Amino acid sequence: MPKIAFHTLGCKLNYSETSAIARQFQNNGYDVVDFEQPADVYVVNTCSVTDHADRKTKRVVKTALSQNELANVVVIGCYAQLKPEEIVKIPGVNLVLGAAEKFNIVSHVQSLEYGCEPAIFNSHIKDIHTFNPAYSAGDRTRSFLKVQDGCDYFCAFCTIPLARGRSRSSTIEAVVKSAQEIADKGVKEIVLTGVNIGDFENENGEDFLQLIKALDKVDGVERFRISSIEPNLLTEDIIDFVASSQKFVPHFHIPLQSGSDKILEAMRRRYKRELYVERVHKIKNAMPDCCIGVDVIVGFPGETEDEFKETFEFIQDLPVSYLHVFTYSERPNTTALRIKGRVPNAIRNERNTMLTSLSEKKRRLFYEENLGKEFPVLWEQQRQGDMMHGFTSNYIKVKTAYDPAKVNTIENILLEEIDGDGVMAGKVVELLSC
Repeated sequence: MPKIAFHTLGCKLNYSETSAIARQFQNNGYDVVDFEQPADVYVVNTCSVTDHADRKTKRVVKTALSQNELANVVVIGCYAQLKPEEIVKIPGVNLVLGAAEKFNIVSHVQSLEYGCEPAIFNSHIKDIHTFNPAYSAGDRTRSFLKVQDGCDYFCAFCTIPLARGRSRSSTIEAVVKSAQEIADKGVKEIVLTGVNIGDFENENGEDFLQLIKALDKVDGVERFRISSIEPNLLTEDIIDFVASSQKFVPHFHIPLQSGSDKILEAMRRRYKRELYVERVHKIKNAMPDCCIGVDVIVGFPGETEDEFKETFEFIQDLPVSYLHVFTYSERPNTTALRIKGRVPNAIRNERNTMLTSLSEKKRRLFYEENLGKEFPVLWEQQRQGDMMHGFTSNYIKVKTAYDPAKVNTIENILLEEIDGDGVMAGKVVELLSC
């Protein structure tokens, strides 16, 4: 059997797609091995959102060839769609597949010969209209289930619409079928993922609220978690349903990007501060223990010191639980490049440090607020020394002594203390699921 290995850079959506592509190869007689092992083919699924996509891709390709210098290397993903000519010049890369071709990868790889000239198969992003289902497998505890792809928002800083195309969605029937397949593998938690999942809509007229109501009825899944949802798409009906659901957990990740209405407008975001505040307080009123994560960008063009202070104080006053802080970086073909007022890199980094510190304080406060309470914890399979970890339904990280019998079980834990490493510890109250 020919051997193939995969390496994924970037988001949960990429992980779901890598796993789906790996299953295609398994169904065609390939042996999927770890990326650190010798293989005949190495596939690198790339990202364009974070910095230095070129540098990261080069490093991964070099690692692959160190395992087998005669292997064929295939690069797919967002970076492959945006800059194929750049990637094909990386020594050792044999094949670059754009967004329309990555799910046809098996036929492309089967036609490869060692020593062939590097090739690019890349359609214009406007020609991509199909939705390809995907979910991750291999983790006994959690699976990322793709429900939507692409984006119609065209925010000033973002290349995702250029890399993945317009918004398109699966059907509820297909998503439920995939969720049942995941449940049949014994996976306890499913994370719904996509580029803009709140924009779930298809030709059947189905929307995101209808989707989560249908998923709530899937047997065998203990938890559903919503990965990230835009504040203008997080409706009161969605919040109310999650609050009443036994399966959808009290955890939302809601991109903010800036606490300044002026900067939000320049970013071409589709809401103002007032809406964000309304959504956060609606959630906390319905689910007081809910975990709320926030995306924020610092150093966007034109962001003054006063506007950054406005963002800092806005987040400081919100009952949110943690931040994902991104330092703005210039992206080709984005409208942000035309905005005057470039923020020096040193100031961008200073602002990142300040918000990262605020995030640590927010997370600590959230943990402290939950001391003395009981929550179900799903134990994960990764071992760290003599310890193992799991997450409560509201996304608090908990640790206990390693016990292989606990993996993929759910226990009700009384949260008793925050250890020096910032992780919660507690005692078992009862076993809920095994």
